[in-house]
Amino acid sequence: MIVAILIGCEVGFWLLLGLGLASRYLWNRRKLSTALLLSVPLLDVILLVAAVIDMRGGATADFRHGLAAAYLAYSIVFGHRTVRWADAKFHHRFADGPPPWKPPAGGMPRARYEWGMWLRIVLAYGIAFLIVLALVWLVNAPTRTEPLITFMFGLLKVPLIALLWPLGYTLWPRKIESS
Repeated sequence: MIVAILIGCEVGFWLLLGLGLASRYLWNRRKLSTALLLSVPLLDVILLVAAVIDMRGGATADFRHGLAAAYLAYSIVFGHRTVRWADAKFHHRFADGPPPWKPPAGGMPRARYEWGMWLRIVLAYGIAFLIVLALVWLVNAPTRTEPLITFMFGLLKVPLIALLWPLGYTLWPRKIESS
């Protein structure tokens, strides 16, 4: 059940986002666009409620529940940024808007950008861990929730691997070509 809801939430995210942006830039329906874009976080609430109901209903925690926690954390930390990115791309492509912002090409500005992204990844990991701890507390059955903690230790690879980018741009900065 959780995987189906997770997939449904991901599909729903892109569907609501696409319809919201089309409403804004193609159909000139600003209020509809705002309503669609503001409803995107409701998908996260649906996923969270489903995970809690599943666990409280006796399910043994596994990869799916940990993935739901990671998805929620990603949405909290990167959701607004993803919507802004898609909005800028859509505006540029379909409504003659300005070109979307791009990260700095190199030098210390790019290193600072990469460190900021890494800190966001660490924040998302921390939020996912808090969600998992909340699930463990709500279920109050250590034998059924132990796999969640194991999943979170495995997920620790993500911020550790992502650390390579800011370190790389800091230690070996790309030269910024002058125009």
